[in-house]
Amino acid sequence: MQARLSAVFAGPALALLSAITLGAAFVAQYGFGLTPCQLCLWQRWPYAVAILLGLLAWKLPRARPLLLALLALAFATTAGIALFHTGVEMKWWAGLESCGGGGTATTLEALRAQVLAAPIVRCDEAAFRFLGLSMAGWNMLWASLLAVLALLSAKKAMTP
Repeated sequence: MQARLSAVFAGPALALLSAITLGAAFVAQYGFGLTPCQLCLWQRWPYAVAILLGLLAWKLPRARPLLLALLALAFATTAGIALFHTGVEMKWWAGLESCGGGGTATTLEALRAQVLAAPIVRCDEAAFRFLGLSMAGWNMLWASLLAVLALLSAKKAMTP
């Protein structure tokens, strides 16, 4: 009975944690002026999906195990993006061209157009670090933890 009860509240709990995570990202952006790069923005989308999946898992008991498993997939997705982003920040590999990478302009006019169209924030420069980890690094750890919790909850939801 206790496993069933905890599985019932896993969806809304994970949705709430996702909302808090998104809220923290918005506070960092608008409250502290940490402008996100393209990869930072991509890391937010799975949390928005997780909020919806978590609420659906709460309201649709027959689909709860599947929805909790999909929640784990959403968290694993943002953890994967964060891992890639952390690697770019640490110079382990190159970032995306859309993240302020090198250019291919061959004329002065093409160079001007490229500079004007370049993103304001580079993906390979961490805007903030805490205990040696960038926000992407912390997101990778947090999202990985949430993915494990969602998987464990999905397993509990499958037990009769």
